[in-house]
Amino acid sequence: LTFGEFFKEYGERYGQQKKSWASMQSNYKHLESLANRKLSAITREMIARILSDLTKAGRADGTITNVRAFISGIYSKAIEWGYASANPVVGIKTNPKVKRDRFLQADELPRFFQSLAEESNIAMRDFILLALLTGARRANLMAMRWQEVNLDEGVWRIPVTKNGTPQNVTLSPEALLILQQRKKEADKQAVFVFPADSESGHITEPKDAVARVMRRAGIPYGRKAENGATLHDLRRTLGSWQAKTGASLAIIGKSLNHKNIQSTMIYARLDLDPVRASVNTATAAMMEAAGLKQPAEVLPIKSNTAA
Repeated sequence: LTFGEFFKEYGERYGQQKKSWASMQSNYKHLESLANRKLSAITREMIARILSDLTKAGRADGTITNVRAFISGIYSKAIEWGYASANPVVGIKTNPKVKRDRFLQADELPRFFQSLAEESNIAMRDFILLALLTGARRANLMAMRWQEVNLDEGVWRIPVTKNGTPQNVTLSPEALLILQQRKKEADKQAVFVFPADSESGHITEPKDAVARVMRRAGIPYGRKAENGATLHDLRRTLGSWQAKTGASLAIIGKSLNHKNIQSTMIYARLDLDPVRASVNTATAAMMEAAGLKQPAEVLPIKSNTAA
């Protein structure tokens, strides 16, 4: 089979059943130069050249890493299904992804909420606010169904998430108020919490509304903007404020439906308050032991150097 022929079979037998199928198709577009080459004729050098060209074209390290992982996954299946005997990606290294740690800071939240209050598109206002209050992923929130929401129990049951597992999302009183109001105003036959005149029946692209809200709040928008915030950063904002208010990594991981602790570890380094408290306590103890201060007394360190 050629690479293109195998990708078609790969999609039919495997890819189309995955939530990440759209992302796979996007990655494939970077590899169309390989479409007519036999799987066995594609070499490590060819793949390395494609990845190098992506770097020269200014593609993000994350994009290049994803393309490499995608090719490797394609060949893993080709080997499994008997179409190839080796994976030409082995030995090719790319720059690791830099994990984003952007979240809304305390001084940004008042402006963010004020901007949301000024948003004329009520559906998008509610969508963005629920993204913050639930920490849910964009795809799950867009496809949120009324049958998944238990307003009495304050729980949203997502049947399938990105990592392939279901999730019970705890709804805060503020999130419940939004959903109760939307339920009151929704058509009795409505299936989706955020219906839209689209092929899927629900909203499909909140990007413009998020950009509008961020701009109005004076917050840079987008991954390419310096210190820019995105919709996904609202999910990170919930986790970050959980960390700031003392939640354990296990609790944060559970609320955000992380599959492994590595995904949650970023929150251990985002909150400096416990670190600051520990450093201050240790410093005070050292100064007290040295006789430079009394307990609970803050004094400048006396210098022995003449002025």
